[in-house]
Amino acid sequence: MTLMCGRYTLRANPKLVAEEFGLFDTPDLSPRFNIAPTQSVPVVRLLPGEERRHLVFLRWGLIPSWADDIAIGNRSINARSETAASKPTFRKAFRSRRCLIVADGFYEWLKTGKHKQPYCIQLKSQRPFAMAGLWEQWHKQDQPIESCTILTTDANELVAPIHDRMPVILRPEDYAAWLDPACQDVDKLQLMLKPFAAGLMTLEPVGDPASRAP
Repeated sequence: MTLMCGRYTLRANPKLVAEEFGLFDTPDLSPRFNIAPTQSVPVVRLLPGEERRHLVFLRWGLIPSWADDIAIGNRSINARSETAASKPTFRKAFRSRRCLIVADGFYEWLKTGKHKQPYCIQLKSQRPFAMAGLWEQWHKQDQPIESCTILTTDANELVAPIHDRMPVILRPEDYAAWLDPACQDVDKLQLMLKPFAAGLMTLEPVGDPASRAP
């Protein structure tokens, strides 16, 4: 199987997003049912020297600062959490440019013969959640491009029958340390990158996300 988490959703009320992620302002968000690579996606981050978290929109597909072409981002929508700290594409971001990628569901497909059945995976609480992310800034054009990637881990017992990987869903109590640019203890950070508890999640078959609004 591939490692990719390639589609997800964010339909939550913006006030609920602000509450969940400790944002000072209510973000301007519209419901999105089929968020796809290369699109602009909502991300929470904390910049060095700042105390307030900000929600910003970054291009999904991380473009490392040394890349010659933005096309590399199309192959970097995900990063394996087990190796991101050492891979050239992701290691600098892992140490100081971590973020929370805001979602409330993600899709995986189960292939049976020629048929692919999509499933939507969410929290039982129906609340928005944070997928562990990394972000970068690329400067080789007039306007710099800021981009991000989703970290993945082994699938939990709920997702495993469909796919062998899933996004890292962080616990709320880990948000502060994950966002803190001053936290560069790789071992401590790796402890956060585990499969989320299957008992807190739901999985249900759905129609093709491509037929839904973006």
